Amino acid sequence: MSPSDQAPGGAPLPTPPVNPTRLVYFGTPTMAVPPLAALVDAGFDVALVVTGADKRRGRRAEPTPTPVRIEAMRRGIPVTHDPDDAAGVDADLGVVVAFGRILRRPLLERLPMVNLHFSLLPRWRGAAPVERAIMAGDERTGVCVMAVEEGLDTGAVYARRELTVRRGSTAAALGEQLTVVGASLLVDTLRAGLRDPEPQLGPPVYAEKIRAADLELDWDRSAVDLDRVVRVGGAWTTFRDKRLKVVDARAGDVGSGSPGELHGDVVACGEGGLRLVVVQPEGKAEQPFAAWVNGARPTDGERLGPGAR
Repeated sequence: MSPSDQAPGGAPLPTPPVNPTRLVYFGTPTMAVPPLAALVDAGFDVALVVTGADKRRGRRAEPTPTPVRIEAMRRGIPVTHDPDDAAGVDADLGVVVAFGRILRRPLLERLPMVNLHFSLLPRWRGAAPVERAIMAGDERTGVCVMAVEEGLDTGAVYARRELTVRRGSTAAALGEQLTVVGASLLVDTLRAGLRDPEPQLGPPVYAEKIRAADLELDWDRSAVDLDRVVRVGGAWTTFRDKRLKVVDARAGDVGSGSPGELHGDVVACGEGGLRLVVVQPEGKAEQPFAAWVNGARPTDGERLGPGAR
């Protein structure tokens, strides 16, 4: 079931000031670092950064701070993990970039906010707009600066900038492009003033969070579709009942045999074939496909995927 297009009921949320100067920044991952840096370098007073909690990368590892926290500490900006702390710093605007948590109405009533979203809204509202654009084969995408409402990415749009998706682009590469474009758009928009946002027009499309099941390679699908899954990152199949990640691959027009059969370096698909370039066997490092073949020694026509023998 898709999220509602309408924000929950209640009095209208406060309108962002036309010319904000003192900000609270909400962000967590690497792609939220350049917009933070751009705002500070442009002279905006970032009074507080709100980011995700530190996480352990292994059972015995020390907790690692988020990329945004590292950048904030480097610049001497106070950091918190509690969004409610934003209400106590006398800021006039919150700026949200890939924060990863829902901001509740009581805070939105006290601090108006804008969000830098990495799609051309209302297409790809939600958690994974970059990955879903790649998987759908979109030829164009972009970034929007939008008002934050209670609804999922439903706010009116102050500014947007389009971008062509380069042929063969990975989600990681596209994300880097969008981050650069988005950081510039965010600064330009706040400098120009937050005036007259336009409502989103057209049917919304939702970018559901990417899960492991979305990244399993279903060899009954076309090679073009599976190439897109690989370009998202984390694609996988199985070989002799063990997981085999496919790190890099190329779609081809020809694939002999039944779907899932491996002939040379090409896996037959429902349509066409997928040429494997870089793989990662379970428990091992990434390696060129030829190196994997030398160790695994698959037989010609051996199948990948569930039920393979």
